[in-house]
Amino acid sequence: MSINLSTLPASDKNKIELDKQASFLVWKLREAKAVPDEIDQVAAKITDQEEQASFLESVAKYKRVMGVA
Repeated sequence: MSINLSTLPASDKNKIELDKQASFLVWKLREAKAVPDEIDQVAAKITDQEEQASFLESVAKYKRVMGVA
């Protein structure tokens, strides 16, 4: 079964994008190409509380998966 992401509602597309950003930021942390403060800066720019919570959950998930403290 294939899923066309372009047909998703805008809120779902945004959550997917935030998840990708979280993954990338945690990868940068693991590779010492970023500092933990960058995650806080990105989270602070997210105005919707639900999206911000989703982003921070994704960050926690990727930290656990990638073994980042």
